Amino acid sequence: MQDEIVIGEGVALDARPASFATRMLGALIDVVALGVLGVVLILVASTAGRNLDEAAGAALAITLLVMVLVVIPATVETLTRGRSLGKLALGLRIVRDDGGPIRVRHAVIRALVGVLELWFTSGGVAIIASLVHPKGKRLGDMLAGTYAVRVRGGQRALPPLTMPHELAAWARNADIRRLPDGLALSARQFLGRAATLHQASRVRLGDQIAGEMERYVAPGPPLGTHPERFIAAVLAERRDREFAHASEAARAAAAEAVLLHRLPHAVPDPAV
Repeated sequence: MQDEIVIGEGVALDARPASFATRMLGALIDVVALGVLGVVLILVASTAGRNLDEAAGAALAITLLVMVLVVIPATVETLTRGRSLGKLALGLRIVRDDGGPIRVRHAVIRALVGVLELWFTSGGVAIIASLVHPKGKRLGDMLAGTYAVRVRGGQRALPPLTMPHELAAWARNADIRRLPDGLALSARQFLGRAATLHQASRVRLGDQIAGEMERYVAPGPPLGTHPERFIAAVLAERRDREFAHASEAARAAAAEAVLLHRLPHAVPDPAV
């Protein structure tokens, strides 16, 4: 499970690093695309600026170089959330170390470091770093806190969680502590494939997981509650509480942002 990211509902995101060969092929596609774009920009600039003096021509050349090597790659990765042309073709995406989408900061750091390790060294530094790092990171990924993952061929989506109606009142008032990631993941996967298990295995696993979950819930479920219904109730309530907490935090942050936006420039000056 070391290459999977477990979210609040106990669902594991398939975030295994992309293979070295796939990353290199994607990088090659990106290099070719940027090379073609660079040639087009040079032709256009040479036609438009043929009457420029030497200093202006040098400034224009530097501007084009920065655009092709830094601005365009960073902009594309930011707008597509980590999917350049090469990565899109091969089913790859650049994500943060926690599995989240990259932002402007990550894309800019990757592009700036890429000038050195990809262009100035013909990719030699990036190749060595990717071969050595367990997740295939190049230097830009190490500094930005990102890595490339596969986004194709993921696992089949599990059925959505629903709260058992007879346990809704109990779950709302129960004290449910945070479940260990491993236990939450096992419980979620068990519910998703319970119908495909042998009956004896299904009963044994259900009793085992429910017994482990009871240590984190007080009071326990009503007498006679089926283990699978209890597991579903705990996971559904945990999901709903985390969503409510996140929504409240977002509302508080939005209200604080409005207040900060009003101060101090929105305060009228005292009348003289």
